[in-house]
Amino acid sequence: MNYLEFFANLTTSLSIFLAAKNKIHTWWTGILGSIVFCFLFYQSKLYADIVLQIFFIGSSVIGWIFWQRQKIYTDILVMRARVFSILIAISTLLSIIHGYLLHQFTDAYAPYADSFILMFSVLAQILMVKKYLQAWFCWIAINLIAIPLYMSKDLYLTSGLYVFYLINAIFGIRNWQNIYRNKVTCNIAAV
Repeated sequence: MNYLEFFANLTTSLSIFLAAKNKIHTWWTGILGSIVFCFLFYQSKLYADIVLQIFFIGSSVIGWIFWQRQKIYTDILVMRARVFSILIAISTLLSIIHGYLLHQFTDAYAPYADSFILMFSVLAQILMVKKYLQAWFCWIAINLIAIPLYMSKDLYLTSGLYVFYLINAIFGIRNWQNIYRNKVTCNIAAV
């Protein structure tokens, strides 16, 4: 473990915890963690993860602006199952294509697993910015792939913290479901 790995995981853990709590500070802490992770993943030759961190930086800026503009940022949305299934299929196809390209043209380590993490994290982050509950299901799948991948690259702290991220994603689902149910109950009571 090095200081980069420690600091990246510390700030990203705080960001993910704040996301599950539906707090706007998730965004700036995520930006900070993503910047540090870019350097760490470059050292580990996890190139798709670098692209992902750059995406996280940009989407976190957008998320920060979007959540600031909402009058009440507790509105959680639920996507129709058919739409979510189509998004999963598209992300899977893009993962395979990107993994193939990494395998053919780079010295990337575990290109298909790395590409899965990239493509599904893009989907999850977009859903998170728009406050769709389904984002948390994507994060669970991502964490289940990331834990053994990072362990295989001797990023033990990162792997261990992805176990925390997995638990936090389960907490996030429950918390966001409660927020959503309370909103629906309030809307029914108002009618």
